[in-house]
Amino acid sequence: MAAVKLKNSIVSSFRMHGLTLRSDASRYLVEILTPVSLDERGKWLDRIIEGVHKQSLTSAMVGREECEAAVQDCNSEQQEETDAVFNVIDAFSVPRFTYVKERKKFIRDTDLAKPTPRLHGIPNDKACMFRDRYTLLHQRTLRHPLFTPPILGSTDTDTTKFQLKPVEYLIGSTTKLGNVLVLGMLVQLKEGKWYLEDLTGHIHLKCFSFLHLNSIQVFQAGLVTENSFVLAEGWYDDGIFHVEAFGLPPPEKAETTRSYFGNINFFGGPSPIQVKASTRLAKIEAENTEVMFVMLSDVWLDDSKVMEKLNTLFMGYSAFPPTAFILCGNFLSSPKVLSHAKTLQECFRDLGSMLSNYPDLINTSQFVFVPGPNDPVHSTILPRPTIPNSIIDAFVKKVPGAVFSSNPCRIQYCTQEIVVFREDIVTKMCRNCIRFPKDGNIPSHFAKSLMSQAHLCPLPLHVSPVYWAYDSSLRVYPLPDLIITADKYDPFVTTAMGTTIVNPGSFSRTDFGFKVYCPATRDIQDSQVTDPGDTSFNASTSQVSDLSLMQGVESQSQSQVLDDTEVETLE
Repeated sequence: MAAVKLKNSIVSSFRMHGLTLRSDASRYLVEILTPVSLDERGKWLDRIIEGVHKQSLTSAMVGREECEAAVQDCNSEQQEETDAVFNVIDAFSVPRFTYVKERKKFIRDTDLAKPTPRLHGIPNDKACMFRDRYTLLHQRTLRHPLFTPPILGSTDTDTTKFQLKPVEYLIGSTTKLGNVLVLGMLVQLKEGKWYLEDLTGHIHLKCFSFLHLNSIQVFQAGLVTENSFVLAEGWYDDGIFHVEAFGLPPPEKAETTRSYFGNINFFGGPSPIQVKASTRLAKIEAENTEVMFVMLSDVWLDDSKVMEKLNTLFMGYSAFPPTAFILCGNFLSSPKVLSHAKTLQECFRDLGSMLSNYPDLINTSQFVFVPGPNDPVHSTILPRPTIPNSIIDAFVKKVPGAVFSSNPCRIQYCTQEIVVFREDIVTKMCRNCIRFPKDGNIPSHFAKSLMSQAHLCPLPLHVSPVYWAYDSSLRVYPLPDLIITADKYDPFVTTAMGTTIVNPGSFSRTDFGFKVYCPATRDIQDSQVTDPGDTSFNASTSQVSDLSLMQGVESQSQSQVLDDTEVETLE
């Protein structure tokens, strides 16, 4: 009798989620859930159903095979198979997902039987790259409260609702259309002529040119460049779209994204599910309040002054080693043409000899090296591979725990997700934006652009080329906890949509300044290496109880933190 009641409960639960159980599947689940206590059955059944939804189902009928896979997924999740607290994820190993509109979910490319990506792809890879970017932003935009259809019987009339129209809707119209809103990619198909393009076609923007920008009544914040996806509002007549309001697609907090797509691990790493769901890692993160990451960019190893300051830095931190040193290139002050690789090899050998004097740092801290635009790698196309082994062999022998990663790369610390990108991206976006912000608050505009585009490099390919098949490694979706954009632009810290974006600035050009990130409090501290004899500074790191321990490493609280910015309503 109890078994029949349990079977009816299981079948009913699956039906509520739009699924129908086969008889062999229901018998299997009854066997699995019978030993489970009554209080726990509901929770485990929900997790099994969630596991079934993650699979690539061909129909609503669920058999025993799918249920067994879901149970195994729950068991691996319960066993916490991923014990690593700190993981560095190469860009070329980031999992690739495609949004399937019919199923309204992201499915791994391997499950869709897509071919293995190649660096030098085929023309279809380029089309897929822009198609996937558009599809991701389109599904996200449709979930925003401004674009969701009104609920039947609702009395809420305060919120104005908008409806997106495809380009083919405009092209197929023979009459004048007013108040039209289109999501598309801004392209220049002919020199000086701008178009808006989506999956259904492209349409000419009459009012959108460098000479007519002032005719646009509303221009939202952000750095908009060619190949950026935008929301354009206006009226259409005789094959011309006259833009009256112009903005970026609304961003979405990571929590909202995960609430729709569950525990899918978009970020990468050894965990089969996203690390936010790990209670064990969350506990470790909460208990380790003294963890910190030291971030430096433009670490010129061929500059004697830089090496002197690095020695001071390592000496200061040797008494309380940080969890990680994140060192970004360029690692040489200027390209040495033919002798570039040999010079860098010698510089890394000298750096290894320097670190040999601090065994506590070598044994305790992680050293992560991210190549810069001028460092000798195999290509200047994004994502950039690691520095060749022939250059770093001598260094790795002295510092065996060092990690030489790609650019960009990802770091998972406990439940936090960190993206490191060494590129002069702020400078390039300012140089190529079609309308420079009048208020001059570049960090805020830059952050809004990255969040809205869900991409680290929303620039045209002729400005910043990308490997078509590996474009997904540049996505920031769901939004991570921290994005490190190591740029030669002035140092800044800004926060938007629950994500912190930090630029540590050039270590060599900013009087040897750098940033320190404390994951426990999510604070960014402004720091600087001063002369060893100068102790007239204020050290704000909690690990420092005696100023003499720092040996010239100065820290002060970062005050340039902007409030979370929400999407501006198109009016």
